[in-house]
Amino acid sequence: MHTPNNPQTRSNYLLGFSRLITGLLFIFSGLIKANDPTGFGYKLEEYFHVFGTHFLNDYSVTIAVAICGLEILLGALLLLGFWKRMVAWGLLLLILFFTFLTFYSAFFEVVTSCGCFGDAIPLTPWQSFTKDLVLLALILVIFVNRAQIRPVISNVATQSVITIALIVLSLGIGIYTVNFLPFIDFLPYKKGNNLPKLMTLPEGEVGDQYEVIYTLKHKTSAEQKKVSDKTYLSDELWKDEQWEIIGEPESRLVKKGYQIPIPDLLITDANGDDFTQQLIENPYYNLVVVAWDLDKTNREALQRINALVMNAAEAYNIRAILLTAGSTQDAERISNELDLLTEIFYADAVPLKSMVRANPGVLLLQNGIVIDKWHYNTLPDFDSLDKRYFGKAYENE
Repeated sequence: MHTPNNPQTRSNYLLGFSRLITGLLFIFSGLIKANDPTGFGYKLEEYFHVFGTHFLNDYSVTIAVAICGLEILLGALLLLGFWKRMVAWGLLLLILFFTFLTFYSAFFEVVTSCGCFGDAIPLTPWQSFTKDLVLLALILVIFVNRAQIRPVISNVATQSVITIALIVLSLGIGIYTVNFLPFIDFLPYKKGNNLPKLMTLPEGEVGDQYEVIYTLKHKTSAEQKKVSDKTYLSDELWKDEQWEIIGEPESRLVKKGYQIPIPDLLITDANGDDFTQQLIENPYYNLVVVAWDLDKTNREALQRINALVMNAAEAYNIRAILLTAGSTQDAERISNELDLLTEIFYADAVPLKSMVRANPGVLLLQNGIVIDKWHYNTLPDFDSLDKRYFGKAYENE
């Protein structure tokens, strides 16, 4: 008979607790990233850049889907108690790998966010590393006591069938969202958002506060010291001709403030003129075709989008633009080759990747609001858009 003070009983409680927390956390983490493996792939490319493995960039999304699927699978199998030795080894190797990455990111400040929970729950590198240390401790408990794990179903054939189903499900979620769009959009360009409001600091909010650090050198003694801009002014050091500023002033963050959700969107034409507000705040329907990487964009999809643009322009004179991070030469070349009817504008790749997880993808804007957005695989035809949006809008005028 087991008693609460029995070491075996305490061990079972600890193992059960570790299995429950680890299993649920792995499933949750995997599902969050599988909701947006394209975004997780972008994060992986940052790591590839850090470690000089750029040749993996072309496979980043595939690797992302595999990692997400593996997390979901290992978490589910741990809770079910299936294949305990393989699962324990898999968890240990995976958490050691993650712990190394998060420590490297935090210590060397090379990746600002690990992407552990995607864009749903942003974590700093040190927060991610702390989370992985806790998980490592739990997984060590599981690994040491793996022989004590009992499966909920003892029949091996049934275990195999369930495991195959879990593999298909865990990988299928990521494959689906890559070829369509995330089930839940956590990005600032999601449907219903007002983009101009997300690009400005709300009234009453305070942004990041910085101080400027000057390096001063004494002309006689050659002594050097660093002072803040406030000290420089309050002590009236600028009046002392014996001190001179050397080098470039340094800017240092003093206090973290309100973070503008869209701080980096700048849309320009080929001449570099700013068209951001004109395009974003267009009071009429505006089709925005996002093809951030013209070398990798789906040309067949661009042709289908072009046919939609042609119908929309003829029927309602709806403005359509192509937004890209590519060069002017590449944009004009592909426009000529495909006879694109869209106006061409340019923006940095970072905000374009956040607009829509597709290359190309389409946003329907009006008055700065994202009315709808589509992956090229889910883009409706003109008649559907006309019935749902365009026709109604012009009937009301």
